[in-house]
Amino acid sequence: MSAAGIGLHSGKLIWITIKPSEVDTGVTFRRNDLLPVRDIRVSAARVINTNLASTIEERGVSISTVEHLMAALSGLGIDNILVEISGPEIPIMDGSATSFVYLLKSAGIKEQNKSKEFIEIIKPIMVIEGDKWAKLEPFFGFRLNFTIDFSHPVVSDSGQRASIDFETTSFSEEIARARTFGFVNDVETLRKKGLALGGGLDNAIVLDDFKILNKGGLRQSNEFAMHKALDAIGDLHLLGNTILGAYSAFKSGHALNNKLIREIQKEKNSWRIRSFSSLSKAPLAWSKQWAWN
Repeated sequence: MSAAGIGLHSGKLIWITIKPSEVDTGVTFRRNDLLPVRDIRVSAARVINTNLASTIEERGVSISTVEHLMAALSGLGIDNILVEISGPEIPIMDGSATSFVYLLKSAGIKEQNKSKEFIEIIKPIMVIEGDKWAKLEPFFGFRLNFTIDFSHPVVSDSGQRASIDFETTSFSEEIARARTFGFVNDVETLRKKGLALGGGLDNAIVLDDFKILNKGGLRQSNEFAMHKALDAIGDLHLLGNTILGAYSAFKSGHALNNKLIREIQKEKNSWRIRSFSSLSKAPLAWSKQWAWN
């Protein structure tokens, strides 16, 4: 299954093709624009840049803006997949994860002959930078509480918090639809830095000093906070496994989410790998997501 879209930062047309992969191969990105073709395995990659997107690298080869696709893979419960890319970043599509959900569902999802492995949080883990913080706590399921803090009239009126429990919230219908957002006043500065070259009203919520410039406005009342939660789902899935735990954050972004990931990897006594013999024995939060899908 293939699709094409614009790279948010490069502004280039990029093709993405998804293919099935064998058990225990994990998520692999294949840069087929390079000669020879090079692979970036999430399980072996490291995050090298968190400026307005998450960029991962393996052996000197990188792929950026992976968070929305990673969130879709997490929400749909996909462990093993090959993603071929014709450029240096995942296309932004409409600025949400909806296009990736559609692409993955259209390709078809097959259950493989091995128990799914989760990262179960067994001790609280927290990272702090100034007034920003993010943490994971033990919880038999998956829950997110995300608070943003933007001094903009539209953002303030929309509600700056998203509270999500995967047991009662559909990833595909409610979370995946939330789009990235940006401010007109930042565009010139970003483009001088070679960023947001492909950004526009068709792939982001754009705001001036007072209002939303997109026709139709928001897709949901708390779309700004919900998108930050979507980013966090994608960033956390760079650990390589679905999480059992409760995530909460205040003003977090890609950088702080990555710092939390590094803390998890360092504090090995704060989590364990857990699997279930059948989907019916898995936490309802996750088994219901995959049943909805």
